Amino acid sequence: MTKSEFLEKLRQALGNDLTGAIIQENVNYYSSYISEETGKGRPESEVIAELGDPWVLARTVIDAAEGRDTADSGAGDYGYEPEKSYRGQYRKNGHVYSFGLDAWWKKLLLILVMVGIIMIVVSIISGLVSLLAPVLIPLIIVMIIVRAIGRRQ
Repeated sequence: MTKSEFLEKLRQALGNDLTGAIIQENVNYYSSYISEETGKGRPESEVIAELGDPWVLARTVIDAAEGRDTADSGAGDYGYEPEKSYRGQYRKNGHVYSFGLDAWWKKLLLILVMVGIIMIVVSIISGLVSLLAPVLIPLIIVMIIVRAIGRRQ
């Protein structure tokens, strides 16, 4: 997605809920943010990918704008710092949920959960084997003896 496509989608998404001044302020902010980051040598596609889906970003801006004091209607003091967006975003009942492994403790928690699941699976399998072994081992020995006797005749 190009910068102009991103900004147009953002403008459309903001247009449903915000006034023209706030929409223009946010579009200008993200336009200058993308320009500044590309001026630092970062690829435009990377900066836009970092910002994420313009519709999700717009929802965040709209929520922030609705949380402002109604007596303070000046658009000049309205600001928003973009957060990193992840591919693990989804919508449900009009809400945007996002998950990602952006912190070390989340990665550690995921590893611990995976180890725990593996330990549970191994213990279940070993428990089944220990329960079934007294029955299966003699049954297998009997089957081997029956086959051996059947081949001799």
